[in-house]
Amino acid sequence: MQLQEFSSWTPDIWSPAPFDEWKDRLQTVCGRFNPLGWEERSLVNGGVVLRDAAGMEIVQVATDVEVVRREQHDIRLDYGEYFFLLVQLQGMCGIEQQGQQSIISPGDCILVDSSLPSNFYFNGQFSNHLSVHLPRQLLLAEKPNDFDVSRRLGAEDPMSIMLRALVAKMLQTPATHKRSGELRHLFLQATRQAFAADAPDAPLFPKERASGRLEFAHVLVDRHLTAEWLTPQWLANRLGVSMRTLQEDFNTVGTTVTSFIRDRRLRLARERLVEKQRGGADEGTTIAEIAFSSGFNDISYFNRCFKKAFDCSPKDVVRK
Repeated sequence: MQLQEFSSWTPDIWSPAPFDEWKDRLQTVCGRFNPLGWEERSLVNGGVVLRDAAGMEIVQVATDVEVVRREQHDIRLDYGEYFFLLVQLQGMCGIEQQGQQSIISPGDCILVDSSLPSNFYFNGQFSNHLSVHLPRQLLLAEKPNDFDVSRRLGAEDPMSIMLRALVAKMLQTPATHKRSGELRHLFLQATRQAFAADAPDAPLFPKERASGRLEFAHVLVDRHLTAEWLTPQWLANRLGVSMRTLQEDFNTVGTTVTSFIRDRRLRLARERLVEKQRGGADEGTTIAEIAFSSGFNDISYFNRCFKKAFDCSPKDVVRK
């Protein structure tokens, strides 16, 4: 089965590709995802195709490998800046993340967080899906921003039908189109609604291990990124640990609590500046307004941090 609205984007027959070539292409466009169970093979039936869709990246991943895995050490080396919205076109794919397991079939949609470990199971059978790369901080910047990752939306679910229609429309819309910014914004809003958790304010129960506490800390920072009360002390209080313990947890991944929060806010500001440059939803806002809305209250400090983090000024991003 192949979804009719995407048939023009998929060849009838995929040519076999050298495994190393397929793997390198996957890691180049999607990040550090590692295929396993291929030791006795030299070819993969499929390909990895990057497309521009209304200024947003959509990657078509077709393969018949056994498993593709992204582990914690991969995330440390290649920080996950995206949520991936997967639209299954052909075959089946099993997805595991945060202890949740789902199997998607043609027409199904699912949301995957690249900042968390994940497993994709193909079992040597051919699978073909689209992966829409959603800028992580932009998706989290507005409510609702607590998502059920790895929750399957069935092909007949109205939200799944709407998301597929928007993806098809984006694939037909060049980045230079005057409505591309509004289309990207609409797609982000639709994704937020489609995968919003039923209980976004449910209490968190930190685990005893540092890795478990860090996972909850990341969730809290993402949910409250632009709030003025988001401080290291507030985070420690919410997790029920001392500041010293929290800092020791973050030291294990080579950063500090303050640096982690600042880095997340800088990434959000950069995504908003890119949208402004593209003529998107933030086109009419100033750089100072973007800085303040991203959690900074000192524009000079923001400019210095931005320059240090990205080796360019906020004005350089807007002028590109």
